[in-house]
Amino acid sequence: MSPLYGLVLAGGLSSRMGQDKAALTYHGEPQLRNAFDALSPMVERCFISVRNGQKDDPLRAGFPQIVDAVDVDGPAAGLLSAHEAYPEAAWLVLACDLPLLDRITLETLIGARDDQHVAVAYRSEHDGLPEPLCAIWEPAALEALARQVENGWKCPRKLLINSDTLLLSPRTTGALDNINTPEERESVSRRLGGQMIRLNVEYFAQMRELAGQKVETVETAFGTVGPLYEQLKEKYGFPFEASRLRVALNGDFAPWTQPLKNGDHVVFIPPVTGG
Repeated sequence: MSPLYGLVLAGGLSSRMGQDKAALTYHGEPQLRNAFDALSPMVERCFISVRNGQKDDPLRAGFPQIVDAVDVDGPAAGLLSAHEAYPEAAWLVLACDLPLLDRITLETLIGARDDQHVAVAYRSEHDGLPEPLCAIWEPAALEALARQVENGWKCPRKLLINSDTLLLSPRTTGALDNINTPEERESVSRRLGGQMIRLNVEYFAQMRELAGQKVETVETAFGTVGPLYEQLKEKYGFPFEASRLRVALNGDFAPWTQPLKNGDHVVFIPPVTGG
């Protein structure tokens, strides 16, 4: 197999966060340092991906860099620039905004690599689709991504969906949750600090039968709806993937990334069956 290199994507604009996500501190160090230190022992060589204007940024200047050399927006620029610089390498690509990422998630990804698939990725806990920014991209996958971009499609996830990708189930709940907004940052900081959220959860149909109750008070360290559901799914054996459910928060439908706070009322709505 091709040599495995590592790439931490650190060239984003952080527009939703309002400040540089790579510089945020969750574990006593900037998140870029945490991501690089987690990845570098597991690969032959490790780099960070930056835009041209970031090369001399004090946070990024001390790392081995691959500067975007491909004219395309988004993470595809970093992926294809890395492939252009080292076309013989496979790349374990990692977003820099994953403060809950753990060692076993990376080790499992690397251990699953084989010569039968062009990529290895995890299924998203939220929609079941491939997570492209904690994944191993073989040279063939990156060549296919380059062709896709030439045809006007710049989404790395789309390439993984349409390719021979080995998909893994997540090992740790929330490990691949991107932290993109101040609200999400507050939630994950609360979780890392061990602070618990107390809220009410309401169930319907088969979920009510399995939980043995209509409404219960739940304490959770998870700061968003998605990991909360995974916690309850494991506890009660719910048969539904999150992508098949709808969730309401305080009377309004909400996304799986919706932050939680004390006193929230969460309703999980399973799919309707019958003919």
